[in-house]
Amino acid sequence: MEFFVTSAAPSRQRTDCAIVGIFDKGELSAAASELDAKLGGQIARLVKKGDIRGKAGDLLLLADVSGVPCERIVLVGLGGRTNFKRKQYRKVLSAALATVAKTGARDAISYLSLDAVSDADSYSLARTSAEIVGNTAYRIPDQKTANKRPKSLLTRFGFGAANRTDKTNAERGLEHGRGIVAGMGLMRDLANLAPNVCTPTYLGNAAKTLAREHRSIRATVLGEAECRRLKMGSFLSVSAGSVEPPKFIVLEYKGGEKGAAPVALVGKGVTFDTGGISLKPPPAMDEMKFDMSGAASVFGAFKAVAELKLPINLVGVIPAVENMPDGKATKPGDIVKSMSGLTIEILNTDAEGRLILCDAITYARRFKPAVVIDIATLTGACVVALGNQRAGLFSNDDELSVALDQAGKRAEDLAWPMPIGEEYAEGLKSNFADCANVGGREGGAITAACFLAKFAEGMRWAHLDIAGTAYLGGAQKSSTGRPVPLLVDYLINK
Repeated sequence: MEFFVTSAAPSRQRTDCAIVGIFDKGELSAAASELDAKLGGQIARLVKKGDIRGKAGDLLLLADVSGVPCERIVLVGLGGRTNFKRKQYRKVLSAALATVAKTGARDAISYLSLDAVSDADSYSLARTSAEIVGNTAYRIPDQKTANKRPKSLLTRFGFGAANRTDKTNAERGLEHGRGIVAGMGLMRDLANLAPNVCTPTYLGNAAKTLAREHRSIRATVLGEAECRRLKMGSFLSVSAGSVEPPKFIVLEYKGGEKGAAPVALVGKGVTFDTGGISLKPPPAMDEMKFDMSGAASVFGAFKAVAELKLPINLVGVIPAVENMPDGKATKPGDIVKSMSGLTIEILNTDAEGRLILCDAITYARRFKPAVVIDIATLTGACVVALGNQRAGLFSNDDELSVALDQAGKRAEDLAWPMPIGEEYAEGLKSNFADCANVGGREGGAITAACFLAKFAEGMRWAHLDIAGTAYLGGAQKSSTGRPVPLLVDYLINK
């Protein structure tokens, strides 16, 4: 998709489709008023007839218009002027683009930002617009042999700016949005693949492909023997019951000053999670192909950073496994030794994500990172606590927690700060090992974070539990691309 900014008046800008707004009670937006004057009052007459009333999301397509350089006009209801904020902007632009996608338009220009959006500037609106366009154009890499969803013909999207200053800011917003869209697309492509396709080996090869596409990225893939030499007993315990060999993937991006401490992103890569011996119930088990969404988000962040050529150093650590029940599988009651040297009593083999992440966090220490952020679909308890709207945010560093929280707000990819502490970690005590891999039922998302915190001592560390936000279930089953926007916003502002 090609993105551009124009400050030309809507009545002078040639395009296949112009998107303009109508406020509540039929009040024409600035762009609609200008086009209406060139159309001899046609838009005003349609409003008066009640063909469009201006309620948020109302739509009306005008085809074969004459007297203006645009071939089509999509009129979209904006709701009340005082309520026209960023959230509403996202809703109405999404609706308008869905209508554009049903036409033969190959390019479109949105003028919805010409009227003030009270809680957003031209940069954030342009970035949001690029993300909406990317999400509208995205198609799941399905294996259907018929009835495939047709692709939109739209290949160029323009953002209408009011003046030269807005144009400069909008161009920067579109550029950042383009990078975020690319990253979200890669994350979604990987997470949406069937689990018999997207195996740990597939993820390892995907890392090498990403490195070939971007010379700024280096990929290293460690096999089982190498991980055993590194004494990653916790990581390897999860893959013990699977015929799929584990892969430990390391990505490096060096865009910052030589020797500057990198940001380390650690992503959970369980390509399918049966729960192991602690077998999950059958309903919705198919959705456990999304249990590698943390890993996929690290791929997405690297893709975006490389596209944007950000001046930072970045490390990605991705432990990739499949968790299966088998005669060789790890059992409840087994004790394993982590790379850090700490021993872990396995009380529940379905609490496997923390077992691979703890060794990955330990491995990340060798890069002397400025911060470590792990991302994982870790606990159902987090979904119970926060639903599907916000990721759980845990950290041992208040400044880092605030930075990630603010990044989520700017990106409209929200997280919610959650507590950790010794009072919660009490439940992880074991009579037989240094710690257990689960605590009690209460505060399950918190005790999981407390487990990881043990392996992040002495580092600035944060944990994002994305179990509720990384994908949609049921009839809408698919990856959301979150938290790529949050991560990339944090890295842009880093």
